[in-house]
Amino acid sequence: MGAMGSVHGTQDGRARSQEARLEAALECMPLFRDLEPDDLAALAATVRTRRHRRGDVIFRQGDPGDGLYVVLNGRVKIWTTGDGGGEAILATLRPNEFFGALALLDGAPRSASATAVEATETLTVPRERFRQLIDEVPAIRDHVIVQLANEVRRLTTHVEELHFLDIAGRLAARLVRLAEEQGPPTSGSEITLDGPITQGELAAMVGSTRQSVNKLLGWLVDDGLVRLDRDAIVILDLPGLRRAARR
Repeated sequence: MGAMGSVHGTQDGRARSQEARLEAALECMPLFRDLEPDDLAALAATVRTRRHRRGDVIFRQGDPGDGLYVVLNGRVKIWTTGDGGGEAILATLRPNEFFGALALLDGAPRSASATAVEATETLTVPRERFRQLIDEVPAIRDHVIVQLANEVRRLTTHVEELHFLDIAGRLAARLVRLAEEQGPPTSGSEITLDGPITQGELAAMVGSTRQSVNKLLGWLVDDGLVRLDRDAIVILDLPGLRRAARR
């Protein structure tokens, strides 16, 4: 009995430690920061976490919406495929950003796929719990609405770029957006993009081929706008890159 009690005590301790970790993580997320401590604790008891290796598919386009996902660490890409099998990357999400809300609100299947870009940990809020939070906590409902509005604006910008910019302009514009999403540089004027970002991924973001992106990156390097390090793209001249996007 003593040994069994020790085992159960250890398991209980681990469970409490995990819930405390989740509470701390939830408290840091903009989506849940307005919850009261008791509500945070209750939410931490219902969510689940999962670790994904690079390349793991979190859900596929057409899957039913079973929960809201939040990136705890790592990066997740949201993407779709065309009839010809080509991939279009719609967004790349970082820690504390959430995804998968649309299918929970309208009941339709997933409109895009989600894949871990690197070793990633996600937190999942079950569908019914999320719907309850939307109904009961106005701040969460408002935050979700704002996020969805931002998604519409971002997709509108993406469509405009596809229609009105050539490939060079689209690549420059996407690099500018990736830099701006990271916020201002911590020191100096150089901005090292979170990555690594492959040329294939950039091609999928701007609707081009890896070979074309390779050539265009070479031109941006020659113009002194970017530098290609071994595992990263470094923005050297953000204003110049903005001008290149408008040429």
